[in-house]
Amino acid sequence: MHQTIDIEQLCAERGLRITDQRRVIARVLSESDDHPDVEQVHKRASAIDPRISIATVYRTVRLFEEAGILDRHDFGDGRARYEAAPEAHHDHLIDVETGKVVEFVDPELEALQRQIAAKLGYRLVDHRMELFGVRQDREG
Repeated sequence: MHQTIDIEQLCAERGLRITDQRRVIARVLSESDDHPDVEQVHKRASAIDPRISIATVYRTVRLFEEAGILDRHDFGDGRARYEAAPEAHHDHLIDVETGKVVEFVDPELEALQRQIAAKLGYRLVDHRMELFGVRQDREG
């Protein structure tokens, strides 16, 4: 389900100045399909450019998030995890034993959420869903 999003291009579209270090961080995030936390982004970015500090990664991730380029998630493991803000909506199922994150889209579920909002007198403008589960073949 993962779609590659060019974060560097999004920065240009939003008028963000792109330094060499931001370019490396943007590339790492664009190429990630595992919702990395800041430490994982730093490890990958510093492998490309050892001058990139953890503080630079924190600042850059915050800047990208504030610009609407990144989405921050809390999958219950105590770490903020990031992904490029998707063009198409999707939800997440988190395996609580392994931490694996499965992205999915379910049109019936999306319709039901809109119906629930309407029944309560609202028009749904956004939502975020994170399901937490254990693989059935590992139970018992």
